[in-house]
This record gives sequence, C-alpha cells and structure tokens, in this order.
Amino acid sequence: MNKYVLFLCMIIYAFTGCNKEEEFDLNEIDAMVSDSKKSILEKTTSKPGGKTYKTGTIGGTFVRTLLDDPKSFNLIATDDSSAKDILDPLYEYLATFDANERKFKPNLADFEIKADEKNKTMILKYTLRDDLYWTTFDGKVKVKVTSDDVVFWYDKISGNEALQSSAYAGQFVTMPDGTEERITIHKISETEFEFRFPRIDSNPVLSTNMIFGPKFIYEKALNEGGIDGVMNIFSVDTDVKTIPSLGQRHMIEYTPGVRIVMKRNPYYFKKDADGNSLPYTETVIYKIIYDMNTESLLFKNGEIDFTPVRHTDLDGFLAIEKPDFTIYNGGTTLGSEFFSFNQNPEKVSKKVNSWFTKTEFRQAMSCIVNRERIIRQVYKGLAEPAEHFFAKANIVFDPSIKQKYLYNPDKALKLLESVGFEKRSDGILVDSEGNPVEFEMITNANNTMRMDIISIFADEASKIGIKVTIKGMDFQKIVEMLTTTYDWESLILSLGTNYWPTSGSNVWISNGRLHLWRPFQEKPVTEWEARVDYLYNEGSGTADLKKAKKYWDEYQRILLDQCPVIYIAHTYSFMGIRNKWDNVFYDTLNGMKDEYLFLNE
Repeated sequence: MNKYVLFLCMIIYAFTGCNKEEEFDLNEIDAMVSDSKKSILEKTTSKPGGKTYKTGTIGGTFVRTLLDDPKSFNLIATDDSSAKDILDPLYEYLATFDANERKFKPNLADFEIKADEKNKTMILKYTLRDDLYWTTFDGKVKVKVTSDDVVFWYDKISGNEALQSSAYAGQFVTMPDGTEERITIHKISETEFEFRFPRIDSNPVLSTNMIFGPKFIYEKALNEGGIDGVMNIFSVDTDVKTIPSLGQRHMIEYTPGVRIVMKRNPYYFKKDADGNSLPYTETVIYKIIYDMNTESLLFKNGEIDFTPVRHTDLDGFLAIEKPDFTIYNGGTTLGSEFFSFNQNPEKVSKKVNSWFTKTEFRQAMSCIVNRERIIRQVYKGLAEPAEHFFAKANIVFDPSIKQKYLYNPDKALKLLESVGFEKRSDGILVDSEGNPVEFEMITNANNTMRMDIISIFADEASKIGIKVTIKGMDFQKIVEMLTTTYDWESLILSLGTNYWPTSGSNVWISNGRLHLWRPFQEKPVTEWEARVDYLYNEGSGTADLKKAKKYWDEYQRILLDQCPVIYIAHTYSFMGIRNKWDNVFYDTLNGMKDEYLFLNE
C-alpha cells in the first residue's frame, strides 16, 4: 500500500473500515466516501426556510454557546466575533433581504428610490416605523428612535475616518473622472431621511442598509471624550442592563468565562401573522466555552439546545439511539474558506514578499490546493469544490467563469520555474537567489477543521519542495493582525459570501480596510488591482443588470486569475436542535429565524 493510501486510511478509518490487511485504491475510497455521504444525508432532515411559521407561545429558555468571551459590548467593535453574536439581537437593519424573492423589503423603515437619469444621480428616501424605541431591561430608558439616530451614526460614527469603521469606505463612490465623492445623508423629519448619491447606484439599498446605535449615548461620549470616549463605551465592565436595545432582546447578565443571559424585549416591533409580539422565547442563555469539542459534548449531554455540527461529529450524533434532537441539513454554504498570502512589503520580509507578489507563485499555490482530498479527509465528502468567485446565489453568477488553477502539482512546478524557482536534487524548492521556499500559515487554533486543512496543504506543498509551518492562534489576535499590525505571512480564513456583486467593497477594492493582502492603498499598486477597482465602480454604477454583467464577468475572471484569495470548498452545513423546539426551518440561504422558535412541550 502506498504512503498516501496509508495516511488517508488513518484519517478516514472511522467510516471506511481501513486496516492493515485491506488495500483500497483512490476510486474505491471515493466510492466509500460517496456511500458515507449518502447515508449521512439520508439520516439528516432538510427543512428550508422561507416558510409560513406557526403561531407560538411566549416562554421557555433557549441555551446555546459562545466560543469566547466578548472583548466589548460596543456596537463599533465589529471585529470581535463573540461580541457580534450577542449584539446582533439588540439591533436591526433598516431593510431586510428576502432570499427567496431576491429583493429587499422594509424592516425598520420603508424606502423609496428616485433616479435622475438626466443628471445621473439618485436619492433613496427612508421612512422609519413609528413604533421603535431604545429601551433597557431595568425600565429606566425608553427613548424613541428617530432619523437623528441614523444621521448621527452615518456622519459621526461610520463616517468618522478616525474610528476606522469597516463601513467608512462604503460611503464613497468613484466618479467617472476618477475622483471620490461621498454618499450624503439628510434629515427630512423625525422619521424621514434620505441618502443622496452623486451617481447612479446599481443597488442603493444594499449600499445604505445599516445598523446604528443610540445617538443620546454615543454623541455624549464623542463630545466629552472624542474618539477614545466612543471606543470606551460599553466595555465588558459595563452593567449590561444599562445597554439600550431596539432589537429582539435585552442583555441582563454577563459572568465572564461562564455565561451571558438575554431576555425578550417587550417593545420589539416585529409581530407574527396574528399580531402577537415576537420573539416567542423568553430567555436565551449563552454558555461561554473555549472549545468546539466541548460544545459538541454539551449538546450530546442535553445541556444546550443548539449547536452547529462539524462533519467530524456527524457520525457520533447520528449513531445515538432515540435522540431527543434533530440534525438539520442546510445544504452547501454560499461562502468558502480560503487561503491568502500577505503582499504588504512593509510587513513581511523582502524575500517572502518577492514570492507572494508574483502572480505565478499564487497560481502555483492554487495548483497545490487538493480540494478533493480536503473534502474527503476533512469534510467526509460533504462538500463541493469552490471553483467560482461569486456564490451560485449571486445575481451575476456564471458557471462558465471558474478557477483555471486547480489541483495539478506538475503545473504548479512549471509556473514556479517560469519565474525563477527551481527544485534542487534534494527535493527543496529554492528561489532565484537560492533561498529555500518556506513560510508560516496561521489560523484560529480552536477551529480544528481549518488546522486540518492547513496540514493537508502543507503536505501537498512538501511534495514540490515547499515547507509550510502551521501556527494556531487566538482568533482575536488574528483579527488584530488583519486590521492593525498586518504582520502575518499566509492564512486560512473565511469572510462571508459574495452574494451580491457589490458585496465586500472593503475587501476587494484596493483602498479597503480588509483588502487583506495589502490594505489601504492610496493608489492601486498593481495594474490588475486598478482594473478591479475600475470594474467594481463601473458595475456598481450601472443599474441595468444586463449591461453591468460585462463588468462583473471580467471582474471575477481577474480575481480568479490573480489568486489574491484561493477558495477551497463549499461545505454542507448542519445544525442540531432539541426536538422540544418548534418552528425550526434552516438552510444556508435563509439561516434560522430565532424569533419564531417556541417550546412545543
């Protein structure tokens, strides 16, 4: 048996039955993985969202988890994933997107779009609901939400460059002459405000849809303490009962390292089809843990009501006889994990930068990403290769536009040799100056699947003479490296989904804060990045989708060819939820509507 099959057998022993006496070729392994996939999918439940929900009753406690303590309860602390998870139930967007009808609908506000074709400008008017309030659990605060909150937030918080909000770049559009102009906001009345676009926008609701905090708190902090005053609002030492909410819930308790408790907000504006107040669930408890294995164990033991289910845990969950829970299959994810390589010359060594900035080097790295192996070993066959830039649900998705640099180690070597690299007789790959090619790849240590993916990538890289050092880190440290220090070499990460062609302006445009490989460029450093900027702006400013598609087609072809990020796989998404909860619908397009969950016991 060759070394690869031995290694693969050890990895997938639990579901293939591989042992020392048996030998399998790759076709046989693929067949077994396929059978395992079919068996698993048959044992899970598919209940897509977008359905009509039953009328529920108020009550019950829903227990779930957080994988880390929040670092802040401040709405502008958007780089803190744990904080985002618990702040989401406190706030709402102006509009909501109906994934089934593929259009925006009013949420906090109605909206009206007026395009001036003659002057090539546009106005988007919002009118807030009249039943919105900032309230706290202790009842000491009940302040009406007005257009002043939105205007202040857009101008003074999101629009304050010093606060480094990820929304800042989205307030500007590039004009035909190359200059930058701002989308401005203007108050009309207590409930009405409008955004004025200096040019036509293909998706103005997406460009302006936002969450915002209470002006009466953030303005005071800004006036009294400046930027520091704003940044220091709602630290983890804050009495959480004093944090205002206009969303589904109030936060009532935070015990560091233990739990966060939330109660339903009786002033929440959403109601069910019969006019009953939402959400139905009275209390939500987030148990703070630090390990995904612990999360799975807690769910198996009945200590939590909900868990995302990793592929490595599926067999264990599905083998339980007479479970009091159901595993739901949401289908393949819209987004994908990806590899990226830091091209910032000030933050990586000159040697490493000379490799990563070569297009052929990045293309070669794509050619050693063995997606099929990753899908077999890490995802147990429950994934599809990520070969496109846009998600299939994207309105300009084109199946013919796909990654050309798929797994092919021979092609990888030829690409590297074309730009001066050479594989020595001892098997080590060196650059034109004789430096061995080796670099560090990071990811968050508590994500075991990402760590496994890097291990496979490192193994494939070693076959062409490249040494990849694997380093697991705290996720917040990685966030800091991506947004502040920029001192990383390569990584695996996920940033969401290119659902709309205009999504991710702070990632794909060269001056974006999350333009990972080289952020905040005053002027595009490369010709291809300049072209991507141009295509993005032209596509964004073309309302006619048929006309815009030519820009978006070239846009995604360039990003696939240049490989600034290298997508891996669209995985099947699974979640477990206890059977005592009703109104459970779930898919990767719609997610799960927590506000409709109610106890059926």
